Amino acid sequence: MSAAKSRRATRTRKPTTSRAAAPKPVPRKPAARKPAARKPAARKRASASAAQPAPRKSPARKHSAGSAATPATPTVLIGKPVPEFSLPASGGGIWQLRDAHARKLVLYFYPRDNTPGCTLEGQQFAALAPRFERAGAAIVGISRDSVASHDRFRGQMNFPFLLLSDVDGLACGLFDVIREKNMYGRKVMGIERSTFLLDGEGILRREWRKLKVEGHALAVLEAVQAL
Repeated sequence: MSAAKSRRATRTRKPTTSRAAAPKPVPRKPAARKPAARKPAARKRASASAAQPAPRKSPARKHSAGSAATPATPTVLIGKPVPEFSLPASGGGIWQLRDAHARKLVLYFYPRDNTPGCTLEGQQFAALAPRFERAGAAIVGISRDSVASHDRFRGQMNFPFLLLSDVDGLACGLFDVIREKNMYGRKVMGIERSTFLLDGEGILRREWRKLKVEGHALAVLEAVQAL
């Protein structure tokens, strides 16, 4: 009985084959990433202009109001024709340089009407006017006063010659007679007393600058007579 059961048991039981469990794949660890090599930062080359400091500009010098102005180069030159110009004249009208051609001409520049020195100078030219006339020369006075001022001054002094008004400094610049002067302790720009002698062709022959009034008119007359 026991043998029979054991044979049945042997028949009914299927041999079990032990299957080995399939090995599980080992998960691969991701390869560690190598840090990218850093490129050395390119060094900026400092330009020569950046390396060297820019030169400093020296501040412009301001001219003070009292500083002396540099005299302009005179347009008139001895031995050369005087450029044509015209100015308002006492008594009305316009005086022109060309009107004096064919005669000798004395142009005397003075600072101001009715001042002691200018009055004396005008009187001395007026006293010698007949002798200038006989020597073939005309006399003309020039200042920066107005025509109205000239009319009063000429009328009071009874000058026999014209006075020209150079308010804009046209003739003063042409003959370069504007200079810095000291008036009562204050520096001002004004006419430096000057006289010019032209021949009958309008050519400058003599000039007197920074002159003294006393005896000047006579010295000019002698130069006219010698011309």
